[in-house]
Amino acid sequence: MQISGTWRLIARVFLPFAAGYYLSYLFRTINALIANHLSSDTGVATADLGLLTSVYFLVFAVAQIPVGILLDRFGPRRVQSVLLLLAAVGAGLFAISTHFLSLLIARAMIGLGVAAALTAGLKSIVLWFPRERVALLNGYMVMLGSLGAVTATVPVEHLLAWMGWRQLFEILAAATGATAILIHAVVPERGIVPSAARATLGFVLGDRRFWRMAPLSATCVGSSWSLQGLWASPWLIDVEGFDRASLVRQLFMMSIVLCAGAWLFGTTVHSIKRRGIGAEAVLAIVAVLFIAAELSLILRASLPSILPWSIVAIVGTATVVSFAVIADYFPPELAGRANGALNVLHFGWAFLAQYATGLVLEQWSANDGHRPVQAYQVAFGLNIALQIATLVWFALPWCQSIASWMRSILFLKPASDSDALEPAGVYQNSVILVPADDDAEW
Repeated sequence: MQISGTWRLIARVFLPFAAGYYLSYLFRTINALIANHLSSDTGVATADLGLLTSVYFLVFAVAQIPVGILLDRFGPRRVQSVLLLLAAVGAGLFAISTHFLSLLIARAMIGLGVAAALTAGLKSIVLWFPRERVALLNGYMVMLGSLGAVTATVPVEHLLAWMGWRQLFEILAAATGATAILIHAVVPERGIVPSAARATLGFVLGDRRFWRMAPLSATCVGSSWSLQGLWASPWLIDVEGFDRASLVRQLFMMSIVLCAGAWLFGTTVHSIKRRGIGAEAVLAIVAVLFIAAELSLILRASLPSILPWSIVAIVGTATVVSFAVIADYFPPELAGRANGALNVLHFGWAFLAQYATGLVLEQWSANDGHRPVQAYQVAFGLNIALQIATLVWFALPWCQSIASWMRSILFLKPASDSDALEPAGVYQNSVILVPADDDAEW
């Protein structure tokens, strides 16, 4: 591919889809900053605020499978441009809504409208760019999209100083509509590769490698989105005692780290895959760091607050790692379905975590508008327990291989044929080994 052709593709394919994902991330995280305005203007309670914010994730999750099928069949240009128009209508309705039900419907429309924002971008990369560049470009896509989280902090706070949140959503509605038109007008068509006989959603869902990795990715990435998208703000105010200025500054720093994380994950995966190492190892390390950061929060470790919260934020971009794993498991003609299936779990868990956290917090009475630290410790602790369980499930083949190796050492004899070590299907590009009988089941 010539350099001029590469830059043309970046301008006509990569950047328009990155703009759509930017808006998706902005809509996803903006409620963390306008939560107080919503509560005071509409009387939304804590649990209702959790539902209002998390319905974005619920609708997003439900839409992923049909969106993935549509992307594989009609291509990202048509699907993304139509859906973004729906998101623009939803943002406009959100701007004029005065009751909880209308706000909920509008938020759901926004979630449905941006449901293809990431998967359409990833599909376009698979269709238009060389395979060896996919992981790196995925990282850049998520990095640019994460700028939406940056915008939803200090820049939005400055805008709210001289306009209301309703006027802000009117601007977002116009910007979303303009992006939909841009994608339809600028992005070229690309012939869709006919699906192979096995290229069905059932083929994806029937792959045990998918179900070994997906729960861990979902509980980590989804929880990160839940926390940064809403519950980081109440924690920083109620537990850390932050004032408004300190809160906005911390959210801004977290969003900057978020963008850097996407770039870091993209370059790391690109580098290790060139050395023949699978991205699963990176996903496991990310999960361990995430659990450690959450534990440091609920145990009130004597660390600067920004440190654990930065790790929480950065895990939200670990989708770069997860989608790199998916790209190794399935062929390009299944990219939309496979990515969509994984995103169902990402956003489904984000919905459950965000809404359930609100329900748990409401079990404690607010004292002068603030919840006690015990409420947050219980809510966050439930998340951590499930993340640990999915990490154990993910690492089970590796643990079995270690146990088999230790048995052969302790008994001073070679392992039997049934204990022979072979490369695991789930870790197909890595050096991790599992028992042959476990691999045969997969």
